[in-house]
Amino acid sequence: MREIMLVFTAILICSNAFVVLGAYLDPQCAPGRDTVTHLFEWKWTDIKAECERFLGPYGFCAVQVSPPNENAVVTNPNRPWYERYQPVSYNIITRSGNEQQFRDMVTACNKAGVRIYVDAVINHMTGSYSGHGTGGSSFDGNGCRFPGVPYGPNDCNGHDNCHTGDISIHNYGNPDEVRNCRLVGLADLRLSSDYVRGKIADYFNKLIGFGVAGFRVDAAKHMWPGDLENVFGRLQNLRSDVFGSGKKPFIYQEVIDMGGEPITMKEYFGTGRVTNFKYGVELANIFLRHSNQAKWLSNFGEGWSMPPTNDAVVFLSNHDNQRGHGGGGAPITFRDPKQLKIATAFMLAHPYGFPRVMSSYDWTPNWQNGDDHNNWQGPPHNGDMSIKDVTINSDMSCNNGWICEHRWRQTYNMVAFRNVVGGTPLQNWHAFGDYQIAFSRGNKGFIAIVGDGSHLNVNAQTGLPFGTYCDVISGNYENGACTGNKIHVDGNGNAHLDIDGNSDDPVIAIHIGAKVGSPKKVTA
Repeated sequence: MREIMLVFTAILICSNAFVVLGAYLDPQCAPGRDTVTHLFEWKWTDIKAECERFLGPYGFCAVQVSPPNENAVVTNPNRPWYERYQPVSYNIITRSGNEQQFRDMVTACNKAGVRIYVDAVINHMTGSYSGHGTGGSSFDGNGCRFPGVPYGPNDCNGHDNCHTGDISIHNYGNPDEVRNCRLVGLADLRLSSDYVRGKIADYFNKLIGFGVAGFRVDAAKHMWPGDLENVFGRLQNLRSDVFGSGKKPFIYQEVIDMGGEPITMKEYFGTGRVTNFKYGVELANIFLRHSNQAKWLSNFGEGWSMPPTNDAVVFLSNHDNQRGHGGGGAPITFRDPKQLKIATAFMLAHPYGFPRVMSSYDWTPNWQNGDDHNNWQGPPHNGDMSIKDVTINSDMSCNNGWICEHRWRQTYNMVAFRNVVGGTPLQNWHAFGDYQIAFSRGNKGFIAIVGDGSHLNVNAQTGLPFGTYCDVISGNYENGACTGNKIHVDGNGNAHLDIDGNSDDPVIAIHIGAKVGSPKKVTA
């Protein structure tokens, strides 16, 4: 009997551990929403307005916001984007705004059905220099002195557990070095310390109290999974008045795993989802015509040795690798708009992973020896270095240097496509040529893509019910009619496809939420 009870207890412990560890996988989207956009370096007041006027009505699930806590003021070069990734304290004060503006944004976005995910920098603090933060806090990065927290020398890793001469990472083949030493010279927090763990958890819990839904954990591969598990185990449930009772925050961890290093994405499945950098690089190889072919995409995702779909956050580029930083491969960016629109349509139509759309700002490239020497440039700014407002043109595009890929028609209409087809399988796969593909999502949506300069002119099975549908790539479904092309599906589910690969938009996408004569659907 005693042995039986011990076995039962062990099973119960394992079961409870699974429930706790698996709790961070749910993006906590409002019903019928399934895409996050990263509004990189936006101000809180502008994000609040965007949730109300655009992201909510157009069916986005969430916004990933830039780190909201106090960071170093870097003046050489002058206010680069990466200063946001050099924390000084956990006070909510940056160029994006103050704590009250942040709280107002979270409240308004939740009311609009749009969740907020915070980019959380908890692996490190600033580089090895002294100065002041965006809220006025002093710091000495070399000595690990951050009185705004407060942290002192005992709260950073040193020669006792990092065995390189300058306590910085040099060998990515050594997991101890990657996790215990300084990433590009940044003061590496001692996450094995109960005090440090408590300070980080307090910061997260404060944000949870404001109503945030989750966290993107920066540089997760540079922290031990057990340390992260301890920190996340201290987190409160999300606010029940917004999310319902007993809900855990959504956590997705930046783990750059391109193969060839001992630290892998799989090590972090227990503490949330992981950012799948391979995903965007593989699609760039195809749609930028570097290697491989679109016809092999039928089993994209797990069939390509990627993480299970419920463990992955997928994206085409992020703020690092679109600038050539971070080791995350060469992605498709807004500088190749046609290819980006094609790849975005595929990402949002394909069922694998939880998708994130990058929303960028422009900078002036300065190419030398193949490197962009101006990729450090911060967001559009005024003369006093404050961030410029995001202004909206009459055609819904952005001004003032903001790219706003999430506002491209080909993007927001595919966000609606994904919402409408949610939960349906990939079916009716067609490969008409090396770069000519099509597939359905059950009987709710169908997409066809020509990823080269060829011409596709065929009849194809769409899986959709009889009727006339608006192609949501070439136009919108408005007032019961199409502003772009129409696609007729016959009684057998077949449609005629005519796509010029040399056109600006060599994609056709149709779904039951944009069927002529039916109620318009943005969310399921």
